[in-house]
Amino acid sequence: MGTKQYKPTSPGRRGMNTNDFSGLTKNAKPERGLIVKKANTAGRNCYGRITSRFRGGGHKQKYRLIDFRRNKTGIPAVVDSIQYDPNRTAFVALLNYVDGEKRYILSPDGMKPGDRVISVNSGSADIMPGNAMPLRFIPDGTMLHNVEMSIGHGGQLARSAGNGAQLMAKEGDWAQIRLPSGEVRKVHINCRATIGVVSNIQHNNVTIGKAGRVRWTGRRPHNRGVSMNPVDHPMGGGEGCSSGGRHPVSPWGMIAKGYRTRKNKRTDKFIVKRRHAN
Repeated sequence: MGTKQYKPTSPGRRGMNTNDFSGLTKNAKPERGLIVKKANTAGRNCYGRITSRFRGGGHKQKYRLIDFRRNKTGIPAVVDSIQYDPNRTAFVALLNYVDGEKRYILSPDGMKPGDRVISVNSGSADIMPGNAMPLRFIPDGTMLHNVEMSIGHGGQLARSAGNGAQLMAKEGDWAQIRLPSGEVRKVHINCRATIGVVSNIQHNNVTIGKAGRVRWTGRRPHNRGVSMNPVDHPMGGGEGCSSGGRHPVSPWGMIAKGYRTRKNKRTDKFIVKRRHAN
């Protein structure tokens, strides 16, 4: 699956490309029992005040219920179709279980309709893309996605398009996972993970091309702090685009570039190697 190029018939088309979606199942419609309404808050809270700036508009979307837990163990399933999901960068796969139930999962790269997948609590399943099992039964060096951080909580790591985490080693009750960011983190060996790399690996090669495509996603224009007045932003005012000689900050004075905001020291012990150089 690659990207689709366009002829430069307009300034917006020049240099623009999109995903060709060649790996998706043609004429596949969303499963009605697995979609729910998705309200558009336009960045406003329950009082109508904007709490997330520059949000609003965009195309109407319906949320697909994704099985991140993969807790239907021991029951094989057949991949019915590979579908587009407007709520995420990855594609999703519709599974038909032998007992009649249907579920959506994140589609790993290379999965196609007709493939058989299973989720197990042992090492009885093959190390094939789409199969899920605890980390204790997965060989070292395997590429994973949808990795749990807490036992039974559901996958939280490596879920976006083209991402994959690598199982580095196992020692005692803990496994070391190298995440896409380069961070190495300890995860309990009874946490479940899915084999393979997430689908739509060409997502990073897509060029937006025009402002209208960004508006379709629900993102409104973002104005710079230096273009505002001093009453509206710490970097506002002055002659020309002057920041007043200070480092870039948010409208509330928080340093915007390079300042680390991680506060959860309780889980620092699980980080073996940080993603930062120093």
